[in-house]
This record gives sequence, C-alpha cells and structure tokens, in this order.
Amino acid sequence: MNVKINTILAIDTSCDDTSAAVVQENRVLSNVISSQVEEHKEWGGVVPGLARKLHEERIDEVVAMALDKSGKSLQEVDAVAVTKGPGLAIALEVGIKKAKELAIRFGIPLIPVDHMEGHLFSPLIGIEDFNEKFPALGVLVSGGHTELIKVERVGDYELLGETLDDAIGEAFDKVAKILGLGYPGGPAVAKLAEGGDEGSFDFPISMKNTGDMNVSYSGLKTAVLYKVRELKGENSVQNRSNQASWEEGIKPERAFEADGLDRQTIADICASFQVAAVETLMNKIKHAAKLYDFKSILLGGGVAQNKLLQGELKKLAHSRNIELLIPGNGKFFMDNAAMIGFAGWLEQFKSSPNILETDEQINSLDRDPGLRITSK
Repeated sequence: MNVKINTILAIDTSCDDTSAAVVQENRVLSNVISSQVEEHKEWGGVVPGLARKLHEERIDEVVAMALDKSGKSLQEVDAVAVTKGPGLAIALEVGIKKAKELAIRFGIPLIPVDHMEGHLFSPLIGIEDFNEKFPALGVLVSGGHTELIKVERVGDYELLGETLDDAIGEAFDKVAKILGLGYPGGPAVAKLAEGGDEGSFDFPISMKNTGDMNVSYSGLKTAVLYKVRELKGENSVQNRSNQASWEEGIKPERAFEADGLDRQTIADICASFQVAAVETLMNKIKHAAKLYDFKSILLGGGVAQNKLLQGELKKLAHSRNIELLIPGNGKFFMDNAAMIGFAGWLEQFKSSPNILETDEQINSLDRDPGLRITSK
C-alpha cells in the first residue's frame, strides 16, 4: 500500500458493547461506547441473540456520534478498522457488515483487527516512541482470555503461556455468581475484597511448580464453591434453567445462592479468592521476567483494572527495572473501538500488513470468533 493511513474510523461489536471511535495516528479523537450491561443484567450474563439485536439498533447512531465528536467527516477518514475476532460470532457480524458498507461506499481501505491485539496495544495509545517499549511482555487478562505474550515488535508475537481452562476474568465472574453478586460480577468481587480479610480462607495457588507459564483457574473456582457450601452447611442445587436462551423468554435464576452468609464472610471470601487468583498469575509473570530481557510490561483487558494486580505488577516492574504500561484512559481497559483504531493504524508498520483495498477483498472479510493473536 502506497498511501499512508493517518485517520481511521474504528468499529467494535465483539461482545456486548457497541463502540465506534475516530483515531488519528496514536491519538484518540473520539471514543463512543453504548453499553448493554443493563439489558443483559437480568439474565445474569451476555445473551448472544440480544447482543446482536442491540448492536443492530445502535450501530448507526454510535458511528455518527463518533464522527461528530471527532470533528471529522467520512470524507476525511483514510480507512475503516473493524474487529474481526475473537468474540461472539453473531455480534462480530454486525460491526463487520457496517465497516464493509462504509469502506466500499467511500472508497477507502478496510483494516481487520484482532480484538486482543487491540487490548495488547491499548497501553501504548498516545505514546510517540512506542517502538522503544519493545521487547515487551504482554499480559492480557479479561473474561475470555489470560495470556502472556512476548512482543518483539508490532506483528511479531510469541505465546508464552495461557489459561488451560477458565480465564481470570471468567473465574471472577463465576465466583460472583456463586456468591449471588449479580452481573457483571468481577468488579463486585474486587470491590467487596477491599473490605475483606485475605487471610481468612486458604484457597489453592495452582500450577506453582510446573515450570511453564500456563495457568489454571477451574480448581480455585471449585474450591470457593465447596467452601460456600461448607459454610452454609448444605448442598446448593444448580438451577438447570441456566441452559435456557433469551429467545425462549425464560429468565434464568442464579446458579448458586450465598444468601445464608453474612456480608463480612462474603467479603473475606472475595479477598481470599482475589489474592489466590492474582498470585497464580504473578507466579508465571515473574517466571517470564526472569527468562527474558523485557523493556516493558503491557497490561491490557478488563481485569487490568484490578488494583491488586496492578500493585503486584508495579512491585515486580520496580524490582527488575521494567516499565509497566497500563491504559491511560479508564475506557481503554474495557472493550472499545479506540484500541481497535490504534491497532488498525499500527497495522501499516507490520512487515506484512493486512489492509484490504479492493471491493473484492473487502467483501471477502469474514468474522473469526476463535481468532488467536499468535496464529496470524
């Protein structure tokens, strides 16, 4: 590609937030997010069919708002970037369809973006000398991902370790469900943990001595479940209506209720769980920092907001003279189009950029819900 791309309209519909942004090089001019949390809350989690319906209802307005807030028109945009995957297949479809439509109508390139690559580089938004931060250790922590990635440069990645079962954010959400804390559960667990005694319960730290950089959270989640049952002195019964879909019009009940526990006990469980979850991950991060000479740590994903995790990473970074980089804007932790636009802008600096220019190339773009950052 001969034309330099400076200004990008970005779209993200990877899960339950409809987002559009305008990014000019490494600066974010606008970032609009239409959250679906309230609509999904009554179901206890994201309902794919409902997510798609809401994306379709909101996408045009969100794109228009992003352009308006940026002060740019589509005639001033050099390219459209869109999340290709990973994510909910029927949600990804909505953003890709809109991005194709705009790219073809205005005769501009389309840049497919890996959603996790967006999270990976979100701490670099606004940094002029981003190339000076490599090699870096990417720490991706979210509801669906827990990955440690060696980043030599933009486009050159090596997966060092990942979860073998539940992601760390998924473990937080499942513990919240066990404790009856509602949805979204992860932030509720972290908030309650602030008032809890982390030494109250001895939850397991998995895979401490395996010698690799993989993690596991299913055992920790199960240990919390058994402890709750023990404290209540009864066996909770799983409600099988959780398998029902939104389309069937059946509202699932929470799988387990912890209403027999007082608030302080629940806070103590949250604190003890959080310490075990963070230590499980930190053991692997410390191992990676010993093996490789990293200049920085790039922390991205929804769980990157966790204060305990940030605090432990700051200690490690200080002890090893590594720079810890986290997203500078609170909205950049969660799913958002600004990080997709920035990752789209970075695409042109790769040795083999994936930028679609012809109508045929653009129309051939398809969703990839299982996309992995190191598989491209």
